[in-house]
Amino acid sequence: MASEFLSTLISRREAITGIAAIGSALVFGDGNLIAGASERRTLMTITCVTRYQIDPFQRDVFKRYAENWGRIIPRCGGHLVGYFLPYEGTNDVAWGLIAFDSLASYERYRERLKSDPEARENFEMAQTKRLIVREERNFVEAVDVTFGIPVSPKGKGEGS
Repeated sequence: MASEFLSTLISRREAITGIAAIGSALVFGDGNLIAGASERRTLMTITCVTRYQIDPFQRDVFKRYAENWGRIIPRCGGHLVGYFLPYEGTNDVAWGLIAFDSLASYERYRERLKSDPEARENFEMAQTKRLIVREERNFVEAVDVTFGIPVSPKGKGEGS
């Protein structure tokens, strides 16, 4: 039983990849997540996946921090896929996903953030309140043919 449970756990890399895939499907899709990859136009080619280790006692304040980015990120040139708060299990890990059409677009976005008063205020609030213990960024690209694969009629593989 324990070995079955352990074999179902996923690594952090697999979690990042899965979250990025979900976010990319939402970004790249035309609103229909089961449409084939050839039926939609890909506008964003990379997704910045930010993993936050947060103070779990300040979850609500981090939520406000994330909500603020909902206004700031699009204004500064990023396509906000979304922020994800801990819900069940680990209580100190949150995720933010932002898509861009290139690394050059990401660099322009970062420059705009530096000159945006609300962005600077949001960064300062997070530092002052010490919401974020650790932050790491990964840039991932979508594998187009892996999106839009419908669930099989039984909900699992044929042999299940």
